[in-house]
Amino acid sequence: MSEQESYTYAKAGVSIAAGNALVKAIAPLAKATARPGADASLGGFGGFFDLKAAGYRDPLLVAANDGVGTKLKLAIDSGRHDGVGVDLVAMCVNDLIVQGAEPLFFLDYFATGKLESGVAGRVIASIADGCREAGCALIGGETAEMPGMYAPGDYDLAGFCVGAVERDEALTANRVEEGDVILGLASSGVHSNGFSLVRRLASDKGWKLDRPALFDQDLLLIDALLAPTRIYVRALLPLVRAGRVAALAHITGGGLLENIPRVLPEGLHAFVDADAWPQPRLMAFLQAQGNIEPEEMARTFNCGIGMAVIVREAEASGVAAALAEAGETVHRIGRIAAGGKGCTVSGSQGSWSARADWTATHQG
Repeated sequence: MSEQESYTYAKAGVSIAAGNALVKAIAPLAKATARPGADASLGGFGGFFDLKAAGYRDPLLVAANDGVGTKLKLAIDSGRHDGVGVDLVAMCVNDLIVQGAEPLFFLDYFATGKLESGVAGRVIASIADGCREAGCALIGGETAEMPGMYAPGDYDLAGFCVGAVERDEALTANRVEEGDVILGLASSGVHSNGFSLVRRLASDKGWKLDRPALFDQDLLLIDALLAPTRIYVRALLPLVRAGRVAALAHITGGGLLENIPRVLPEGLHAFVDADAWPQPRLMAFLQAQGNIEPEEMARTFNCGIGMAVIVREAEASGVAAALAEAGETVHRIGRIAAGGKGCTVSGSQGSWSARADWTATHQG
């Protein structure tokens, strides 16, 4: 530039016009997520939510934030941006429902080196899809264009969600008792954890991601891996409000072994039977490709169970039926017994490709 040439933000790599155009384009998407308490309009400095209009009498607010992890890199490299927004919402709202909280509103953060409105629009449309599925309003967010911070084509996501639960309905560890039953709700795939290992396997084993999966010739491998995280809120919320659930555990990083103990009090131990549900073919594929031991599977992947539901023995059949009616695939996977706080997952010879009976324990 000459000494007389005028500097602009655009010449530094940031397009204010592109950002404004994106906000205008996504406003109808946010509007479609409106719910009692929020009109889901965008463009102000913050978003309002009216708890009274949402019908709460003595609420506790519950907040959660999360990202998509390295699954995002797989989505970027494959040009598949239409599911990661659902992942982003799911990782937050599933963490809220385990406290008994109804997700109320969501905000997103989208950061990239150069804003490509087509990509950003697809991602945010996916976030709106997730919000509608969870019943929460998309009331705001931030789109940050930061030249030099990201490689060309890369972007990152973060999500923030606030929910509410009536004080006397909050799910806490003291509700769990010896003799309770653990129900498992089927996952929709890998969800959003374990992808550093997935990507390492893909690289080392030379997977052809755009080819049919070995375990399902009707499905491309990349589509199996990028299946969006299942959102469990609508199925679980009525049961939580009816007092029929003692505790919930969202099975994320740390798998079954490390997540279930997070909702247990001292003196109680969760015992999970790996023979109680069929190992999903995708999980079997990952295990075989990496020669992964069952214990490593149980602490890395969800292994086919995306949410653990702890209920009284007398409620188990009724709750399972209600969840099935709501569209969930339900398995009775274990029980709560006296013991040191933690979780034990065990299986027989042949389950999860084990050469002998096996047991994995985490003391939490």
